[in-house]
Amino acid sequence: MLHYVLKRILLFIPTLVVISLLAFMISVNAPGDPVSRMMTTAESGDILNSKTEVQLQQKIYWTHKLGLDLPLFYMSMVPLSFPDTLYKIFDRGERSALKTLLHQNGNWNSIEQFHSALKKLYLSHDQLKIDTVSEKQFSKNEINAAINQSRNTTLALLNSSDERIILLRLAELDSLQSKFLFFSSRKNQLTEAKKNFIAMQSSSTCWKNFIPSLHFYSNNQYHRWLFGDGNWINGKGAVYSKGLIRGDLGISFYSKMPVTEIIMDRIAWSLFFTLASVLLAYLISIPIGIRAAVKHGGAFDKTSSVILLMLQSMPAFWVATMLLILFANPDVLNWFPASGVKPVAGYGEGISFFEKVRASFPYLILPLVAYTYSSLAFLSRLTRVSMLEVLQQDYIKTARAKGLSERTVIYKHAFRNALLPLITVFANILPLAIGGSVILESIFTIPGMGYASYFAIQTQDYPVIIGVFTLTGVLTLIGYLLADILYAIADPRISFSKK
Repeated sequence: MLHYVLKRILLFIPTLVVISLLAFMISVNAPGDPVSRMMTTAESGDILNSKTEVQLQQKIYWTHKLGLDLPLFYMSMVPLSFPDTLYKIFDRGERSALKTLLHQNGNWNSIEQFHSALKKLYLSHDQLKIDTVSEKQFSKNEINAAINQSRNTTLALLNSSDERIILLRLAELDSLQSKFLFFSSRKNQLTEAKKNFIAMQSSSTCWKNFIPSLHFYSNNQYHRWLFGDGNWINGKGAVYSKGLIRGDLGISFYSKMPVTEIIMDRIAWSLFFTLASVLLAYLISIPIGIRAAVKHGGAFDKTSSVILLMLQSMPAFWVATMLLILFANPDVLNWFPASGVKPVAGYGEGISFFEKVRASFPYLILPLVAYTYSSLAFLSRLTRVSMLEVLQQDYIKTARAKGLSERTVIYKHAFRNALLPLITVFANILPLAIGGSVILESIFTIPGMGYASYFAIQTQDYPVIIGVFTLTGVLTLIGYLLADILYAIADPRISFSKK
């Protein structure tokens, strides 16, 4: 058995690599710009209304902290026209525009000079000085509007790749410069940008796009995401990321907290309700299923089948709502609290663990019922079907012919072999715990993983979503391994050792 477990763990390694690759691909291809999401918003820090240079420094900081100033993977195959340093353009929109220009023209040197001239033009807005003539001729609002229009037009140029649109926006900047005299201080930068644009058009080398070029990178985003930004073996020297293999799942876009902390804060309640409900379901459903199989065709079998079918057909949100209406309603039966998992005022200081359990117990009854009823019905029907199949086997007839008691035949011989389908279902408990129940946690206001995942999807908090996805894959593998071990324990005929 030990040899099999070790072999199975080794086989998990390529599967985990595939899971990490899928998670990484989802993260880098998720819509939106991570840097823009992480930058301080106007409501919290007024960064959006600050100087251009401050915005630029913020982008550089978050780009470096998230590791986006590195190449994507260990190798890349691109056209010969593409430089091996294009990943250093930290702004996603600018990088996309440069790629399109490279496909159109193929001359990186000219494109880089044009891009550099636009960068200087964009940064020049912080050095603008309003002359006295403009102050008299235009109002303060008109001057501010002109500066914002010029800044936005230049920023749009940095993200533009259509040559017709580039010409229109350069003409718009020309028009602003001729109308407002204070723009004359950056006349040279605008002239240089137009000159470099013409040079880029006239020096096209599109043939380079048809020749492949292979580049290798030892330090890249995937390596950093997997091993961290320190020593890849022991993790020493890590500054921003310790790596996935050390439990670092990144930083939340929404709260800027480590994803690992968010999951650890939330998973306890999801794990509790999942394990508690499954334990209750197995304890109740197995005796019901066994009795229904033994009394096949009898009154108990027919009655329990109808009741279990009704329970399984009722949707969880409806049952949860009915429980609240009936048992947490001051106008009906106000027996249990309507939401939460503990008193609103908290547990208080200095109380023992058992006192905390006693204080939380009333809050857990209704959610546990809502969690348990559906799986109870399913497991009961599964136990019944599995037992009926086993009871028809020849070795059961032989055991009865030997004079063994009915209890021994049922529980020692039949039930042990009927456990296999139940073990298969049990293997899904761990991944189910990390996902939680979005509907039930929302209805009962449970601070679990289901509600956290739902909130992450609403806010497009991709690191949390990817963290849940990765952890679910790992727990699924662990669940399958546990199921295999339980198979061998339940049925001695199953052996994983070579003979």
